[in-house]
Amino acid sequence: MDNLLTMKKVLELEAMAITSAKERLNQEVVQKLTDLFNMIQRMGGQLVFCGVGKSGMIGQKLASTFSSLGLPSFFLHPVEALHGDLGRLRSNDCMVFISKSGATEEILKLLPFLSIPKEQKIGLLGNSLSTIGSECAIVLDCCVDKEACINNQAPTTSSTVALAMGDAMAVLYESIAGINREGFAINHPAGILGKSMLMKVVSLMRKKEDCPTLNESSSLREAILEMTRYPVGACAVIDDMGILKGIVVEGDIRRAFTTAETNIDIALSEVMNSSPIIGYPEDLAMDALVLMENRPKPLNVLPIIDPNGVFMGFLRLHDLLSEGFSLR
Repeated sequence: MDNLLTMKKVLELEAMAITSAKERLNQEVVQKLTDLFNMIQRMGGQLVFCGVGKSGMIGQKLASTFSSLGLPSFFLHPVEALHGDLGRLRSNDCMVFISKSGATEEILKLLPFLSIPKEQKIGLLGNSLSTIGSECAIVLDCCVDKEACINNQAPTTSSTVALAMGDAMAVLYESIAGINREGFAINHPAGILGKSMLMKVVSLMRKKEDCPTLNESSSLREAILEMTRYPVGACAVIDDMGILKGIVVEGDIRRAFTTAETNIDIALSEVMNSSPIIGYPEDLAMDALVLMENRPKPLNVLPIIDPNGVFMGFLRLHDLLSEGFSLR
């Protein structure tokens, strides 16, 4: 058997199954789902997913997706529910049952003990006319003609359709709740999206006490020594009030020594950049990266000042990249 053809056939069957599920989706069902999402927002309930085996794994993924969108969600195993986890349910919660057959024994045993009304039950089912389907006010048809598995046994096409339908539910909720990028980032503070929307320069910059600082009358010799002591890549030139007057970077030092008359004891006022590009502690780190990289000659280091011009520290491009920030 052609192995490439085998894999392509699986993708083809699963894509066709998702397309068929799309065609079966109708306005009445979507309106009911919309009303339920509006209700759960008003009531402050949770969305609880329930399934066994591969369906249970799909439920865990979907619970995680909804939680990331700001709707508290969790997975409830039907067997564990009958042994104490029913205590996690509240009357204002909504349940989503995932079952290919619509007759999963473990779920059927659980149903009589649920205090949640039918109006708050959803089914992602391969058999809409099943027993579980009759217990749900909203049934999303996830039936498939066959599994992509060669023996038509392992959940492949059916689990893919259930996952895709659950994702469609999640995006509908996202639209209803009006979640923007900033709102999504709140629940993803450690991911690069969350960092790009939330992390500020103050969290990454090298503080003033860890940076070389001198005044305008200090010598180039002193700057070299200070920059060796504090290898940040630049030296801040400040006045007695701490106001930034300029910076000296390694390139400035190299350029200074290209002229024969340069003396190592020359004042920094003669070699410094008195109009450097600057940033502020409350700037978003992602904005600082754009400022540093989107220019003819990218900046390796950015001086950070407060609104009064007082030097606060340096932000290094290296630290941004190490944190995972990138424009590519």
